[in-house]
Amino acid sequence: MGLDKIDLSILAELQQDSSLTNQDLADRVGLSASPCLRRVKALEESGIIDRKVTLLKKSSLGLKLTAFLQISMDRHTPDRFSVFEEEVHNFPEVRSCNLVTGQNCDYLLEVVVEDMEKYHDFLLGQLTRIPGVTGVQSSFLLRSVKDSTALPLEHLR
Repeated sequence: MGLDKIDLSILAELQQDSSLTNQDLADRVGLSASPCLRRVKALEESGIIDRKVTLLKKSSLGLKLTAFLQISMDRHTPDRFSVFEEEVHNFPEVRSCNLVTGQNCDYLLEVVVEDMEKYHDFLLGQLTRIPGVTGVQSSFLLRSVKDSTALPLEHLR
């Protein structure tokens, strides 16, 4: 799908606030409501807009500990990775799970829990019980310097 300046403006606005009404969005990008709605629907149908979500504030929900985990697996086989990935999908504490290369690990996870005790329970009670997990290295978030959900769009202009 070819994106023009207005499409990019729509995407930029929605990345900042997906709760905008169609009229507010149309006003911000310089369109009337109907053409704006058609463009948003086209962006959704093309798959460029994946989904719309509400972002929650972790600390307000008592989720005060964020850990970044490097996970090592015993075997690099599709079956072993598949079992790990299926298990991780069932853990609400895991915000993201990424298969990586160039590290001394196979997966990078971001985990959010209430405190160190809950992290301990998650680590020993769930994560290390997944078949094939041979190593876990944990790093803990001290302060978030930048926390954005927006993707860069400048390369499309």
